[in-house]
Amino acid sequence: MTQNGPSQPTGNAVKREAREQETTASEIALTGSEREAVAENSSLSSLTVYSIIMREGQEELERPMLSLWWSGIAAGIGISSSVLAEAVIRSNLGSDHPYLSLIESLGYTFGFVLVILARLQLFTENTITVILPLLANPSKQSLACTARLWTVVLGANFVGTFFIAAMVVHGGILTEDIFSAILQISRHVAELTPSESLLRGIPAGFFIAALVWMLPSAKGSELLVIIMFTWLIAAGEFTHVIAGSNEIFTLVLNGELSFFTAWSHHIGPTLLGNIIGGTGLFAMLAYGQVRQEM
Repeated sequence: MTQNGPSQPTGNAVKREAREQETTASEIALTGSEREAVAENSSLSSLTVYSIIMREGQEELERPMLSLWWSGIAAGIGISSSVLAEAVIRSNLGSDHPYLSLIESLGYTFGFVLVILARLQLFTENTITVILPLLANPSKQSLACTARLWTVVLGANFVGTFFIAAMVVHGGILTEDIFSAILQISRHVAELTPSESLLRGIPAGFFIAALVWMLPSAKGSELLVIIMFTWLIAAGEFTHVIAGSNEIFTLVLNGELSFFTAWSHHIGPTLLGNIIGGTGLFAMLAYGQVRQEM
């Protein structure tokens, strides 16, 4: 069997290599080590970031479904700590604190820090990571693999958030003050109409996809980047389908909301909004800005 040798660089790649080897007017005065320092401190190009995320997406698509399932459940459990942290802050500051929303939103970041840095499978991250390989190689098989991963991860995330909601409502693991704060937070989310849930889900999906895009360039500052943009989601009262499902499931298990209303008015519309923002907007734009360079 003959083996194919390494693929040859495309015309665009040759042009970029030529540009990298060019010496700018200011670099002529630099020593060799100083020029190396300039190269090391150059920011990643859009195509480089695209390639990093696309490789991650391909690796996710090749992982065993059972591995994705358990990682997705762990992510659902982990993201629920966002609601818990918000409730702890609210129960200690009091619901009448003038800056409660801004301070409480810091608690929302806890679950995302846990899930993203622990490399767990969160559905809204996959609105961009596994979509880039699909856009690069559109086919029925690629679409089927992407749909399968989305289904497994989304279902597993919901299992995790539902489990924590059941523990909160029926497990007796929280103080009365914290449990009351969780109900207050959850009821506020449940006040949204289906259209509001959908529209507020679009910015949240966009921000999570943007966060995934920024992480390769944020070496050493990942924690700050995660906190900044997930705080913005909470402070702006945008809707995230996985974190929000924990709040909605809590109301369902507490007898305040029916399963049908939970899915039709809140989880379903928010899911659609997150997909529009993450895949329909950011992933398409990210692919569009590098398509002609490949």
